[in-house]
Amino acid sequence: MAERYSLPVWLKSGEKINRLKDAFGVWWDKTEGWIKTPLNQMDAQTCSVTLLKYHAYQKDVERFADEPDELFRKRVGFAEKNAMDAGSKAGFIDIFQRLGIGYLEVVEREDEVNWDVISLRLSDSQVASNTELLSYIIQQYGRTCRRYELTVLTPIEMTVGVFEVGHGWSLDIAKQVIEPWDAKATMQNVATGHTWNLDVASV
Repeated sequence: MAERYSLPVWLKSGEKINRLKDAFGVWWDKTEGWIKTPLNQMDAQTCSVTLLKYHAYQKDVERFADEPDELFRKRVGFAEKNAMDAGSKAGFIDIFQRLGIGYLEVVEREDEVNWDVISLRLSDSQVASNTELLSYIIQQYGRTCRRYELTVLTPIEMTVGVFEVGHGWSLDIAKQVIEPWDAKATMQNVATGHTWNLDVASV
């Protein structure tokens, strides 16, 4: 209960005064609820289930069998935005996000022969839990004269080890500092080599 007013100075304390204040607060809370009732019925998220059917009919949304109330309210509430986004690649992804399906990849013209096929890539759990909803979205918001196929994405965890690969080297340079006929050359063997490691990760 929210405090909507301040009592006069001579009515600031006392048990009976607090009761009077609480009574007025409860009354105005109820009054606010009565005033907001017609406004709440205009919103698909807060209206009654009976009135929700009329909102759905007005926005051309049909309820499929065993559809939860929460999902049905989302489809009715976002019907106008979904209709505006229908047909575009980014809009199709936004529709899936609004309705709570989640991540989606849309691939167009992947096959040169069957160029009219649009591939929707989802996870296995998304397809299993939203079968009827996926069919509805494709039928209601899909492109005309296009075929849609569902491709299942299966994530695979990979671990790749990263190790340092190095080498060592040395360079010896001989320089002549005296006349050629008096010079004596001495060769010294110095090892020059390198080391390397190869790591292979397999899936």
